[in-house]
Amino acid sequence: MEILRIFNNNVVLARADNGGEVIVTGRGLGFQAKPGHRVDQERVARVFVPEDGRDPDNFGALVAAVPPEHLVLADRALDVARAELGTTLGSTTVIALADHLSFAVVRHEKNMPMSYPLRGEVVHMYPREYAAATKVLEYVNTQLDQPLVVDEAVAIALHLVNAGFASGDLSFTYQMTGVFTQLFDIMGAEYDRVFDRDSVNAARFITHLRYFFVRACTGRQLEERLGKLRDAIRDVYPDAHATAVKLQTVLELRLGVPLTDDEVTYLTLHVARMVDEVRPTVTG
Repeated sequence: MEILRIFNNNVVLARADNGGEVIVTGRGLGFQAKPGHRVDQERVARVFVPEDGRDPDNFGALVAAVPPEHLVLADRALDVARAELGTTLGSTTVIALADHLSFAVVRHEKNMPMSYPLRGEVVHMYPREYAAATKVLEYVNTQLDQPLVVDEAVAIALHLVNAGFASGDLSFTYQMTGVFTQLFDIMGAEYDRVFDRDSVNAARFITHLRYFFVRACTGRQLEERLGKLRDAIRDVYPDAHATAVKLQTVLELRLGVPLTDDEVTYLTLHVARMVDEVRPTVTG
């Protein structure tokens, strides 16, 4: 690998043998090195590949700002999450978690606790990620002199949720979680009841919404031309459809994009499932 830029003694931007740009870390890797030099392979600790179209220079600057020991800690801690979730968690998630842990350690040392008002929503809406996050935090705390507080699992869970989206921007996940809460509040007001967010149908609804957010933000909403089926669903579940239209209004306002008729149809089905326990043969 050829060095393209030196961020500090331990982090460099390099061109891999396949032509792609990567961030390479290792103790003393950049010391007395210059652009054009070959990377000392014996010093290489980790190689991070910028994902989701991220600018390599900006990504490298972020890596360089995080203490090396926290990069190692985050990567090893995410092995726990990878095993729990059965998914790949790449460079973006490693760096984001390392940056968070680094700041959390400083906050803890200075007795500056962080409040996580979304704790209830995260626990109910992302149970798998939250369960994995608690185990990640348990591992992290075995490696620190001063263990982090249990609420840090909320933030870690949000990073794990965020890993499933192409944006790579945690603010997207915060926005999505806030919208979920608003939608459940609307349904609760419409039907004068509290919906159990731990139920199977609620979990299906949340999963559907998570993928809807991705579709909406990438311009790939459902357009299956349901036609007669759409009309039949509206006729059979008029109340659910009326509620789905209210949810549609909120989603369009929050996301700034119009929903397709088919997206509203699937919203109707999910509302009906939670209200009336729709027959299991109906899918969406």
